[in-house]
Parts: sequence; structure tokens; C-alpha cells
Amino acid sequence: MRRRERYQMYDSLKEEGVSTDEYHMAYKRMKRIKGFYVHLLVYILVNAFLIFNQCYESESLAPLANLKTYSVLFFWGIGLVAHGFSVFGRELFFGTDWEEKKIREFMGKEK
Repeated sequence: MRRRERYQMYDSLKEEGVSTDEYHMAYKRMKRIKGFYVHLLVYILVNAFLIFNQCYESESLAPLANLKTYSVLFFWGIGLVAHGFSVFGRELFFGTDWEEKKIREFMGKEK
């Protein structure tokens, strides 16, 4: 999104009562999420290329049975998961209303 478009969006949101801090926090969060999805896309494309290239060079599917083929995929995957946790945090597994839902569920079982 270009700067001019961003300012136009901010002006329209300001008319709706959105504060500057709320907008900047939402913008930063959007950029972090976008960064994660770009990271995920690069992870998929690069690892698919590496695996395809190993199969192409050996002229067989034998590298698919070799664990060494998946080493980059595995270790980079650990980094990707860490990036996901840094972006989505607890909300990835435990959403904001998860605790409330669980309490209501447990209270319903006691009755």
C-alpha cells in the first residue's frame, strides 16, 4: 500500500472515530502478519525447488527416501514456527475468548 493510499484510509477511519494509536497498532500488526505470509511463501517455494532439484540431479525419486533431503525443510520450519508464534502469539491456539468458552464448558458439565 502506498503512502498516499495509507493516508487516505487513515483520514476515512479518523472520520469514523479511530484514534492515531489504534491505526498505527493495526498497521504494524498487519505488516507483521504480511511478513509471516511472505516468509511462508518463500519457505514453500524454496524447499519445493530444493527437493525437486535433488530428484532432478539424481534422475530418480531416491532422494525422497533420504532424511538428509528434508534437513533444510525441518530446520527452516522450526524458524517459521517461531516466526508464527511471534506474530500470532497465544491467539494461534488459545484465542482471546478461549478461556471464557472453556470456563463456560466446564461449568456446564458440572450441572
